[in-house]
Amino acid sequence: MAITADTAGRFSLGDREVNRMGYGAMQLAGPHVMGPPADRKAAVAVLRRAVELGVDHIDTSDYYGPYVTNEIIREALHPYPEDLVLVTKIGARRTPDGAWPEALSADELRQAVHDNLGRLGLDVLEVVNLRMPGFAGPDGRSVTEPMEALAQLQSEGLVRHIGVSNVDTQQLADARAIAPVVCVQNHYNLVHRDDDAMVDALARDGIAYVPFFPLGGFSPLQSAALEQVARTLETTPMQVALAWLLQRSPNVLLIPGTSSVAHLEANLEAGAHRLGPVELEALEQIGGPGTAPA
Repeated sequence: MAITADTAGRFSLGDREVNRMGYGAMQLAGPHVMGPPADRKAAVAVLRRAVELGVDHIDTSDYYGPYVTNEIIREALHPYPEDLVLVTKIGARRTPDGAWPEALSADELRQAVHDNLGRLGLDVLEVVNLRMPGFAGPDGRSVTEPMEALAQLQSEGLVRHIGVSNVDTQQLADARAIAPVVCVQNHYNLVHRDDDAMVDALARDGIAYVPFFPLGGFSPLQSAALEQVARTLETTPMQVALAWLLQRSPNVLLIPGTSSVAHLEANLEAGAHRLGPVELEALEQIGGPGTAPA
């Protein structure tokens, strides 16, 4: 099913309007997001099928692999369709043992922007997310120096729009005081809802909110209530979880990732499912800020 305004709808991402159902490229790398995929041709096929079905924004990073996903994106899609928005992320790097240390100095951020430009084959990056540290959630450290460095790269014409990732409300406010922010990419899903107030505030300001781990992260969401709603609608729990996010707020953009064409198509069909009051009430009981799956 191709994405249409009748299913997922559209929302602004910077000065571009995109379909709310996008694609996250992290899973195109090998195990633990390190090294090449087992089947590179299959990875290329997923990207090409995504674009065929109407996906017009793809989330990636040069530290996925590292370098692997950007190289596959370029192989699969370059020269890029005019309406395709590539969103990349900087602020971390990879070590040979698979760790994700921060890389937030001005020199590291500048090098990351140039690395993404080179591997993607672009002259300017449409949207760059500044990923702040913290694996359990935002750690609250100052965004001032890295945001100023990224704003400088924007002034040089290497970056068109800036987003932030893994930030709390104060970090977001501080970032917006330095440069316009077009999107926030944080951990959020049906169960993990710490950002409820932020989603609503950003919607009022016309800023996109992009949940990472929309389906629960490296372990899929599990809930008896979720499974029951899926049975009622004759669909899958993951499609229901994505449909809930699409109905949560009009500024939510989704980037579910997969290395399978079949799973990609199933994810994109989520926008066709409309959750009624009974289903929404059941799902609302599953989680909330800081809660765990039922």
